[in-house]
Amino acid sequence: MEYIALLRGINVGGHQLKMDRLRQLLSEIGLNNVRTYIQSGNVFFESDAKDRQKLTEQIERHLETELGYPVPVFLYTAEEIEQLLALNPFKDRKITDDMRLCLVFTKDKLPTDLELPLLSPKKDMELVYVTDHAAFTIWYILNGRPPGATSNLDKILGKQTTTRFFHTTAKILEAAKKTTA
Repeated sequence: MEYIALLRGINVGGHQLKMDRLRQLLSEIGLNNVRTYIQSGNVFFESDAKDRQKLTEQIERHLETELGYPVPVFLYTAEEIEQLLALNPFKDRKITDDMRLCLVFTKDKLPTDLELPLLSPKKDMELVYVTDHAAFTIWYILNGRPPGATSNLDKILGKQTTTRFFHTTAKILEAAKKTTA
């Protein structure tokens, strides 16, 4: 099976990791045809593993052992990412220069009965749509700064998340398809 792995905390917050080293680490545990896209922890690979949860845990354990810090891993197929992008709850919104469209991937299942849109108390982040394990959010740039790392929305989304800009997620999918075709 071909996977897209989105890793949290790669090349941010002082955790620097060269992509050739990341590819090596993932190859060490038997993942095949390991490729990376940009420097922020987007990895494509093939695996015969049938249990996605066990595979995720194996990757996380190996990375933490080798790197010395936890690296949450979010595994998807290209088809799953494509389905998320097709939802595009941003399509009918007027987008301005002070907005960043984001897709937040979560470990925990999200509540689907939220009253949306939901704006953070600081009005710097808006939750516009959720699926079981992904949330579509808008970051508002206030005083030249994006929302802080912690937000009251964390209570809804959980601490085990990784975020990609919506347009970057589309580029990740495109790159995955090119390298797996």
